[in-house]
Amino acid sequence: MSDFLFNAGFSFFGPIFAVFVTGQIDGGSIKVVGYAAAITQIFKVGFQIPVARFLDKNHGEYDDFYSLMIGTLISACVPFLYLLASAPLHIYIIQAIYGIGLAMAVPPWFAIFTRHIDKMKENIEWSFESVSIGISGATAAAVGGIIAQRAGFETVFVIAGILSLCGAFFVSRIFRDLKAHVSRGQVKPAPNRS
Repeated sequence: MSDFLFNAGFSFFGPIFAVFVTGQIDGGSIKVVGYAAAITQIFKVGFQIPVARFLDKNHGEYDDFYSLMIGTLISACVPFLYLLASAPLHIYIIQAIYGIGLAMAVPPWFAIFTRHIDKMKENIEWSFESVSIGISGATAAAVGGIIAQRAGFETVFVIAGILSLCGAFFVSRIFRDLKAHVSRGQVKPAPNRS
C-alpha cells in the first residue's frame, strides 16, 4: 500500500513535469528538465551505497525502518517544494533532495520486503509489488494530466504530496510489526552465520 500511494504521488506529475519546468519556471527549458533528472540520479547513486553499507553494518531492522521512514518523508516533501520553485536552481536543489530521500528509502525498503517475504512465494509477492506500482503509476499519470489541464500545476503538486505522505503513513505501520516480532538489534529472519 505504501509503494502504491507513494508511486501514485510521483506518477501524478511525472508525465507533465517537463511542461511545468518549461512553462512555469523562469529560464526553464528541456535542458533544465534533463539536468534535473540527472541530478536526482547522481544524488541517489552517490548516497545509496554508503547508506546501504551503514545499514548492513548495524544490521538491525530498526535502523532500516528509520532510514526508510526518513527517506520516504524527505521524498514526500518534494511535490510541495515544487510549489515554491521559480528558477532552475530551485528545481536542481529539489531534485537533489529527492535523490537523497530515495537513497535513504530504497535500500531498506528492499531489505525489509525481502526479509519478510513469504518463502516459496517470492515470485508472486514481488509480482504483486510490481503490478501495484504499475497500476498506481498508470492511473495517477492519466488523472494527473487531466487535473493539470483543468486545475493547474499547483493542484497536481498538492495532490501528489498528499498521496506521497499517505504512502509514508503506511510505511510507519511497519514499526508496529517490528515491535511485535523483532527485538532491537535483531533481524528476522536471523542471518546465516555459517
